[in-house]
Amino acid sequence: MRVAVVQMTSSDDLQGNLEAAGAFVREAAAAGSELVALPENFAYLRREGRPIPCAQGLDGEIVKRLCGLAREERVWLLGGSFPERIPGDPRVHNTSIVCTPEGEVAALYRKIHLFDVDLTARGGGKFMESAAVAPGEEVVVAATPFGGIGLSVCYDLRFPELYREHAARGARFLAVPSAFTRETGRDHWEVLLRARAIENQAFVLAPAQWGQHSEDRASHGRSLVVDPWGLVLAQAPDRACVVMADCELDHQDRLRAALPCLAHRRL
Repeated sequence: MRVAVVQMTSSDDLQGNLEAAGAFVREAAAAGSELVALPENFAYLRREGRPIPCAQGLDGEIVKRLCGLAREERVWLLGGSFPERIPGDPRVHNTSIVCTPEGEVAALYRKIHLFDVDLTARGGGKFMESAAVAPGEEVVVAATPFGGIGLSVCYDLRFPELYREHAARGARFLAVPSAFTRETGRDHWEVLLRARAIENQAFVLAPAQWGQHSEDRASHGRSLVVDPWGLVLAQAPDRACVVMADCELDHQDRLRAALPCLAHRRL
């Protein structure tokens, strides 16, 4: 099956971001993609420490646009993540959503691991995601006709036990929509994604933010599709774009049968 990952340079312009995302999804669908994945914060990427004025519920514009786009283009659509309003809480969830080709919500995942780090010693910034975001608590594998998709968001990538649980629940694909910083991305991004693919013998879909979002925030980019052997099937260049790859599920089955490490676990 053909998959596509979208690389964007989102900003605090909600409507502009939604229009850009829609154009990329249509491009991917026209090229035969059955599953299209958008990056973290595709609809709104705030400046660090700023409020999130577009936080909304599952009945809001962002989810409606995603479901409508999936239905119009007849694709499975991973809406990287968006700020989901929490009733009675000033914080939001950083929520990933999977939409069916019929325009229905198939799965929701709320980011579990929050990015509270200080990269100033390495030339980066200080981030305190937990100041505005509440952590999720549930591991989620979205059911699709082509196999389960283990859902995660960005910083989750550093916690391999999450992906092991995805594999234990039957995931064929691991989705990692991200906005990796330049400081961490240049050394860790590809290494960690390929490791998660090899460990779990799964296809990894990693749509990412790229470039300069504002004067104080930038992302690494280099969106990837990785196969279960850890080989890079597609990598985005340094610009906003969509890249595609053909994922051979029979190849995955043969690999898991020949090297049954998932069945050899003892811990």
